[in-house]
Amino acid sequence: MTNPDLVLDDPALEGPLAFVGGPYGNDRALRAVLDDAMRRGAARIFCLGDLGGFGPHPERILPLLDEFEVTVLAGNYDLALAERRGDCGCGYTHPDDNRFARVAYAYTSRRTSDADRARFGTLPRHIRFTREGVRYLLCHGSPRRVNEFLWDSASSDAFLERAARDAGADQIFCSHTGLHWQRALPSGARFVNAGAAGRPANDGRPDAWYAWLPADSRDAEFLAVPYDHDAVAEEIEREGLPPEFARTIRTGWWTTCLEILPAKERLRGRH
Repeated sequence: MTNPDLVLDDPALEGPLAFVGGPYGNDRALRAVLDDAMRRGAARIFCLGDLGGFGPHPERILPLLDEFEVTVLAGNYDLALAERRGDCGCGYTHPDDNRFARVAYAYTSRRTSDADRARFGTLPRHIRFTREGVRYLLCHGSPRRVNEFLWDSASSDAFLERAARDAGADQIFCSHTGLHWQRALPSGARFVNAGAAGRPANDGRPDAWYAWLPADSRDAEFLAVPYDHDAVAEEIEREGLPPEFARTIRTGWWTTCLEILPAKERLRGRH
């Protein structure tokens, strides 16, 4: 199974662009984000992978992305489902994180059709395009590894400079951590982590987030979109998923998969 890079050449790429991180099976959050991007006049919308995991309706994500004509790349979750692996390959190392990851992956795998698995296997790992002379690379984790966590506090300028140089890119959009951030590097390269749409940003706000790149700009904006999070929390409870997942959706504070967080990111949360 191969997932080659997708290279785009489209005049629409000069317009405003939207970048959506992990929908995580949260279709209500994803629809709210896509509606918001369309209202703002997005010329193209990209999804940076991990369509399932955590939320109650992974089977609704691909149809929703197709409805809005979103260009999608593969996250570790999507690759694991396509290859029928025994775990999500999320990259967690602590037993507590892996315990919740196993529950979410087993639930998502049961709800994933053979047709969706086959589709996941065709998704590109990277998307490349040039806009106003700037070389863009889109990926899930990092340019070199689909499940590498690029945390703001743990990624030095030197490391990011080398990653951009090795990838042959001037601006990189990634996801996987669930927390959004961006940094302009001394060389002029820039990293933007779009965070996740399907899980709040561990800041006490139950909103969905995505990254917005205006026309004629390299500076991304991070946009918070309210949605009916209480309805999603109730669906999580009805499906028998861990109550901690519902509490995160209701409060905006992470309650699971906390051990992977670097100290600075952990201290910004409540738990």
